[in-house]
Amino acid sequence: MGATREGRSGRPVLTVAVAVSVAVAFADSSIVVLALPELYARFDATIEGIAWVITSYNLVLAVCALGVLLVVHRARAHVLLATGSVVFLVASITCALAGSLTALVVARAVQGVGGALLLAGSVPVLGALAGSTARGVAIWTIAGTIGAAIGPALGGLLTQVFDWRAIFVAQAPIAGAALLATAGWHVRAILEEGLPPLRRTMPANVGLALVSGSLVGALFLGVLLVIDVFGFSPIEGAAIVSAIPAGALLARPLAAQLPDTLSIGAGASLLAAGLVGLALLPSSDLPYVVASLALCGVGLGLSVPGLTHAALEGDEGVTGKATLTVGMRHVGLVLALAVVAPVLAGDLTAAAEVAKLNGTSVVVEGRIPATTKVPLALDIRDVLDAAPEGEIPDLGAPFDRHGARTDASVRDLRDDLVGAIERAITRGFRPSFLFCALLAALALAPLVVLRRRSAP
Repeated sequence: MGATREGRSGRPVLTVAVAVSVAVAFADSSIVVLALPELYARFDATIEGIAWVITSYNLVLAVCALGVLLVVHRARAHVLLATGSVVFLVASITCALAGSLTALVVARAVQGVGGALLLAGSVPVLGALAGSTARGVAIWTIAGTIGAAIGPALGGLLTQVFDWRAIFVAQAPIAGAALLATAGWHVRAILEEGLPPLRRTMPANVGLALVSGSLVGALFLGVLLVIDVFGFSPIEGAAIVSAIPAGALLARPLAAQLPDTLSIGAGASLLAAGLVGLALLPSSDLPYVVASLALCGVGLGLSVPGLTHAALEGDEGVTGKATLTVGMRHVGLVLALAVVAPVLAGDLTAAAEVAKLNGTSVVVEGRIPATTKVPLALDIRDVLDAAPEGEIPDLGAPFDRHGARTDASVRDLRDDLVGAIERAITRGFRPSFLFCALLAALALAPLVVLRRRSAP
């Protein structure tokens, strides 16, 4: 693989442009997570329906990435990257203009096609720009890890400062920059010869699929919990979930020093531990939440580079191997979402009933006059019935109507009621978090094969 001589001074800029586009394509797996509550309200959707905003992108990207493997030996890298960049750019603009949930889901699916082509073509282009295949793969791996980790926080920041449409508006120029890189640097080599050796790469790719699936717990469930249940704003949620990329970045130097098998084992274990911590969360204990998310981030930063390095080992067929890892990572995300979304919806429906019973008990036992209790209980019932699944209702209005501003006993009752409802709904997330923790623990299984392979 090689590149033309002209414009060599622009290599660093073009390398950054392609690397950032790779980061955004990986970030798009979860970048809209902090915008889901706004989309939930904007389109009056269900949890299963709103999950398709994430699932459609990941599903199509996985299918297309695996499909690219069948034609990878017939395409040129810069053509794949350019085509993917154009499709990604147009789809991003279409997402920003979407006027319905169906239109947004369809545009996200088209974005997945662009993401698959972009990620497949970017590996050899980065190799040409960086001067060697190994350096190109290293840049691609780092960009992908950072992008996947930073996606939710970036999406939350854009949603709070502007609105959810800004997430997609911001992606268009990044795709355009990657397109410019293909115009200036033509990779002469045809991509790779045929399919990568599946038997050798599959253990690491299965591990990547399991780790990616487990991240649904941190990047999807964790965000819904922070925003919808604990009531933080998108920008506050972005600050909270930034513990994930912070942990991943802190783990990177350590991951580079450790043997792959040790890095993978430690990372998968820490990821599982962080998800168990979120499952056992008693209520909106912010330091506890941040610590659990940071643990997930460290696990991500240790396990994904090690698994990716094991999957891309060797100089032959690197593009095919990288494309396979893209497909497997997103297969894991899709399968986990397919399980988690309906399970969470059912658990939150049950939790809402428990919350109503707990709320009734709190009001009945409250130390306020009966003449206040009865109308207050009726008003609270109406608010609870009108609240979306999984969202803590705003109880301020009914309590204010019944004297919370001037009566300390009514205020205390309000705080007790909110706490009881919050605890009930938080427990509704527990089975889904534990399922994701199980996926992280199962990522330890491929280590048996990898350890045997690395043994002298």
